[in-house]
Amino acid sequence: MTDSGVADTAFTLAEMTSNDSVTMALLAGREGRFTKESPLNDPPVTYLEGTEAPAYALTNAKRGIGRGVKTNTVTPDGDYRTVVLVTGRRTLCLVGKATGDEVIEIPHDAVAAVSYSRGLRKHRLVLRTPESAYHCWVHRKTDTALLEDVTDFIADRQIEEPDTIDDEGPSRVMYRGQPVYKSGGRADGSDGTAADGDDGGEAADGDDGGEAADEDDSEEEFTVTYRGLPVDKE
Repeated sequence: MTDSGVADTAFTLAEMTSNDSVTMALLAGREGRFTKESPLNDPPVTYLEGTEAPAYALTNAKRGIGRGVKTNTVTPDGDYRTVVLVTGRRTLCLVGKATGDEVIEIPHDAVAAVSYSRGLRKHRLVLRTPESAYHCWVHRKTDTALLEDVTDFIADRQIEEPDTIDDEGPSRVMYRGQPVYKSGGRADGSDGTAADGDDGGEAADGDDGGEAADEDDSEEEFTVTYRGLPVDKE
Protein backbone atom coordinates (compact mmCIF):
# COMPACT_ATOMS: atom_id res chain seq x y z
CA MET A 1 0.00 0.00 0.00
CA THR A 2 1.42 3.40 -0.99
CA ASP A 3 1.76 6.27 1.48
CA SER A 4 -1.22 8.03 -0.09
CA GLY A 5 -3.20 4.79 0.01
CA VAL A 6 -2.37 4.37 3.70
CA ALA A 7 -3.50 7.90 4.47
CA ASP A 8 -6.72 7.61 2.45
CA THR A 9 -7.67 4.26 3.98
CA ALA A 10 -6.81 5.43 7.51
CA PHE A 11 -8.92 8.55 7.04
CA THR A 12 -11.89 6.57 5.71
CA LEU A 13 -11.81 4.01 8.53
CA ALA A 14 -11.43 6.68 11.19
CA GLU A 15 -14.45 8.50 9.79
CA MET A 16 -16.48 5.28 9.81
CA THR A 17 -16.15 4.62 13.55
CA SER A 18 -17.95 6.61 16.21
CA ASN A 19 -15.30 5.98 18.87
CA ASP A 20 -12.56 8.58 19.19
CA SER A 21 -9.94 5.97 20.15
CA VAL A 22 -9.65 5.21 16.42
CA THR A 23 -7.92 8.10 14.69
CA MET A 24 -6.48 8.67 11.26
CA ALA A 25 -3.04 9.42 12.76
CA LEU A 26 -3.00 6.16 14.73
CA LEU A 27 -4.17 3.99 11.84
CA ALA A 28 -1.68 5.62 9.47
CA GLY A 29 1.15 4.93 11.91
CA ARG A 30 2.00 8.58 12.40
CA GLU A 31 1.58 8.57 16.18
CA GLY A 32 0.15 6.59 19.07
CA ARG A 33 -2.78 7.60 21.27
CA PHE A 34 -0.57 9.11 23.96
CA THR A 35 2.66 9.75 22.07
CA LYS A 36 3.85 11.49 18.92
CA GLU A 37 6.16 8.59 18.07
CA SER A 38 5.35 6.17 15.25
CA PRO A 39 4.16 3.06 17.13
CA LEU A 40 4.98 0.30 14.62
CA ASN A 41 7.24 -0.68 11.75
CA ASP A 42 4.25 -0.67 9.41
CA PRO A 43 1.07 1.40 9.72
CA PRO A 44 -1.65 -0.41 11.71
CA VAL A 45 -4.10 -0.02 8.83
CA THR A 46 -1.97 -2.30 6.65
CA TYR A 47 -2.73 -5.26 8.94
CA LEU A 48 -6.48 -5.05 8.37
CA GLU A 49 -8.03 -7.35 5.79
CA GLY A 50 -10.44 -6.40 3.02
CA THR A 51 -13.41 -4.52 4.40
CA GLU A 52 -12.33 -5.06 8.03
CA ALA A 53 -12.68 -1.92 10.13
CA PRO A 54 -11.61 -1.19 13.72
CA ALA A 55 -14.30 -0.29 16.22
CA TYR A 56 -11.86 0.48 19.04
CA ALA A 57 -8.13 1.01 19.54
CA LEU A 58 -6.02 0.53 22.66
CA THR A 59 -2.31 1.17 23.14
CA ASN A 60 0.54 0.72 25.58
CA ALA A 61 4.18 1.72 25.54
CA LYS A 62 6.44 -1.05 26.82
CA ARG A 63 4.17 -3.67 28.36
CA GLY A 64 3.23 -5.45 25.16
CA ILE A 65 1.00 -8.54 25.22
CA GLY A 66 1.07 -11.34 27.80
CA ARG A 67 0.43 -14.85 26.56
CA GLY A 68 -0.79 -17.56 28.87
CA VAL A 69 0.18 -15.57 31.96
CA LYS A 70 0.61 -11.83 32.14
CA THR A 71 4.37 -12.04 32.77
CA ASN A 72 5.07 -14.03 29.60
CA THR A 73 5.06 -10.98 27.38
CA VAL A 74 5.82 -10.06 23.81
CA THR A 75 7.21 -6.54 24.19
CA PRO A 76 8.04 -3.78 21.68
CA ASP A 77 11.60 -2.83 20.74
CA GLY A 78 13.15 0.57 21.33
CA ASP A 79 10.71 3.44 20.85
CA TYR A 80 8.06 1.24 19.27
CA ARG A 81 4.68 0.72 20.94
CA THR A 82 1.84 -1.79 21.09
CA VAL A 83 -1.45 -1.17 19.28
CA VAL A 84 -4.56 -3.28 19.83
CA LEU A 85 -7.31 -2.96 17.22
CA VAL A 86 -10.71 -4.47 17.98
CA THR A 87 -12.69 -5.18 14.81
CA GLY A 88 -15.98 -6.90 14.16
CA ARG A 89 -14.37 -10.35 14.02
CA ARG A 90 -11.12 -10.29 16.02
CA THR A 91 -8.80 -8.54 18.43
CA LEU A 92 -5.62 -7.68 16.54
CA CYS A 93 -2.55 -7.07 18.73
CA LEU A 94 0.38 -5.38 17.00
CA VAL A 95 3.72 -5.19 18.82
CA GLY A 96 6.35 -2.95 17.24
CA LYS A 97 9.64 -4.69 16.48
CA ALA A 98 12.77 -3.42 14.73
CA THR A 99 12.92 -6.48 12.46
CA GLY A 100 9.18 -6.71 11.84
CA ASP A 101 6.07 -6.15 13.90
CA GLU A 102 4.70 -9.11 15.83
CA VAL A 103 1.03 -9.84 15.18
CA ILE A 104 -1.19 -11.72 17.62
CA GLU A 105 -4.80 -12.19 16.60
CA ILE A 106 -7.62 -13.59 18.71
CA PRO A 107 -10.88 -14.23 16.81
CA HIS A 108 -13.99 -13.33 18.79
CA ASP A 109 -15.42 -16.81 18.19
CA ALA A 110 -12.43 -18.29 20.03
CA VAL A 111 -12.98 -16.18 23.17
CA ALA A 112 -14.43 -18.03 26.15
CA ALA A 113 -14.32 -15.05 28.52
CA VAL A 114 -13.35 -11.40 28.36
CA SER A 115 -12.66 -9.05 31.25
CA TYR A 116 -10.66 -6.01 32.18
CA SER A 117 -8.81 -4.81 35.25
CA ARG A 118 -7.92 -1.30 36.32
CA GLY A 119 -4.69 -0.30 38.05
CA LEU A 120 -3.12 2.89 39.29
CA ARG A 121 -0.34 2.75 36.70
CA LYS A 122 -1.81 0.66 33.90
CA HIS A 123 -4.89 -1.33 32.92
CA ARG A 124 -5.37 -4.71 31.29
CA LEU A 125 -7.82 -6.33 28.87
CA VAL A 126 -7.86 -10.13 29.25
CA LEU A 127 -9.13 -12.50 26.56
CA ARG A 128 -9.41 -16.13 27.61
CA THR A 129 -9.69 -18.93 25.06
CA PRO A 130 -10.31 -22.63 25.82
CA GLU A 131 -6.54 -23.26 25.78
CA SER A 132 -4.86 -20.01 26.79
CA ALA A 133 -5.21 -16.35 27.76
CA TYR A 134 -4.06 -13.08 26.24
CA HIS A 135 -3.27 -10.09 28.45
CA CYS A 136 -3.44 -6.81 26.53
CA TRP A 137 -1.80 -4.12 28.63
CA VAL A 138 -3.45 -0.73 28.28
CA HIS A 139 -2.12 2.77 28.97
CA ARG A 140 -3.26 4.15 32.33
CA LYS A 141 -4.78 7.26 30.73
CA THR A 142 -7.38 5.09 28.99
CA ASP A 143 -10.90 5.82 30.24
CA THR A 144 -12.81 3.12 32.10
CA ALA A 145 -15.75 3.70 29.75
CA LEU A 146 -13.59 2.65 26.79
CA LEU A 147 -12.49 -0.54 28.57
CA GLU A 148 -16.12 -1.34 29.36
CA ASP A 149 -17.19 -0.70 25.76
CA VAL A 150 -14.44 -2.91 24.37
CA THR A 151 -15.26 -5.70 26.81
CA ASP A 152 -18.97 -5.59 25.98
CA PHE A 153 -18.25 -5.41 22.24
CA ILE A 154 -16.17 -8.60 22.33
CA ALA A 155 -18.59 -10.36 24.71
CA ASP A 156 -21.48 -9.67 22.35
CA ARG A 157 -19.60 -11.57 19.63
CA GLN A 158 -18.73 -14.65 21.67
CA ILE A 159 -20.28 -17.96 20.75
CA GLU A 160 -21.55 -20.62 23.16
CA GLU A 161 -18.84 -23.13 22.26
CA PRO A 162 -15.67 -21.15 21.46
CA ASP A 163 -13.33 -22.43 18.80
CA THR A 164 -9.98 -23.82 19.90
CA ILE A 165 -6.95 -22.08 18.45
CA ASP A 166 -3.36 -23.24 18.59
CA ASP A 167 -1.40 -20.92 20.91
CA GLU A 168 1.39 -20.81 18.34
CA GLY A 169 -1.05 -20.14 15.51
CA PRO A 170 -2.34 -16.63 16.25
CA SER A 171 1.13 -15.03 16.30
CA ARG A 172 3.33 -14.04 13.40
CA VAL A 173 6.01 -11.48 12.58
CA MET A 174 5.43 -9.04 9.73
CA TYR A 175 7.85 -6.73 7.94
CA ARG A 176 6.72 -4.42 5.16
CA GLY A 177 3.47 -6.33 4.94
CA GLN A 178 5.12 -9.75 4.52
CA PRO A 179 5.50 -12.57 7.10
CA VAL A 180 8.96 -13.12 8.55
CA TYR A 181 9.90 -16.62 9.70
CA LYS A 182 11.98 -16.66 12.87
CA SER A 183 14.74 -19.15 13.56
CA GLY A 184 15.29 -20.46 17.05
CA GLY A 185 12.11 -18.93 18.41
CA ARG A 186 10.93 -17.90 21.83
CA ALA A 187 9.00 -19.84 24.42
CA ASP A 188 5.46 -18.55 24.10
CA GLY A 189 3.69 -20.74 26.60
CA SER A 190 3.33 -20.78 30.32
CA ASP A 191 6.65 -22.60 30.63
CA GLY A 192 8.07 -20.48 33.40
CA THR A 193 9.66 -17.96 31.05
CA ALA A 194 9.40 -14.51 32.58
CA ALA A 195 9.54 -11.59 30.18
CA ASP A 196 10.43 -8.01 30.97
CA GLY A 197 9.73 -8.25 34.52
CA ASP A 198 6.58 -8.31 36.44
CA ASP A 199 9.21 -9.57 38.91
CA GLY A 200 9.67 -6.05 40.21
CA GLY A 201 12.56 -5.03 37.94
CA GLU A 202 10.59 -3.47 35.10
CA ALA A 203 9.71 0.17 34.65
CA ALA A 204 6.04 0.70 34.00
CA ASP A 205 4.33 2.00 30.86
CA GLY A 206 6.96 4.06 29.09
CA ASP A 207 4.78 6.93 27.95
CA ASP A 208 4.86 8.22 31.49
CA GLY A 209 8.61 8.42 31.74
CA GLY A 210 10.09 6.76 34.79
CA GLU A 211 7.03 5.45 36.54
CA ALA A 212 7.43 2.90 39.30
CA ALA A 213 7.07 -0.81 38.56
CA ASP A 214 3.77 -2.60 38.17
CA GLU A 215 1.47 -2.50 41.15
CA ASP A 216 0.44 -5.69 42.90
CA ASP A 217 -2.70 -7.36 41.54
CA SER A 218 -4.40 -6.81 44.87
CA GLU A 219 -4.61 -3.12 44.05
CA GLU A 220 -6.56 -3.73 40.84
CA GLU A 221 -10.31 -3.54 40.46
CA PHE A 222 -11.26 -6.62 38.44
CA THR A 223 -14.53 -6.72 36.55
CA VAL A 224 -15.55 -9.92 34.78
CA THR A 225 -18.34 -9.81 32.25
CA TYR A 226 -20.07 -12.41 30.09
CA ARG A 227 -22.17 -11.24 27.15
CA GLY A 228 -22.10 -7.75 28.55
CA LEU A 229 -23.23 -8.66 32.12
CA PRO A 230 -21.03 -8.85 35.24
CA VAL A 231 -20.50 -12.30 36.71
CA ASP A 232 -19.00 -13.53 39.96
CA LYS A 233 -15.36 -14.59 39.84
CA GLU A 234 -14.37 -18.10 40.81
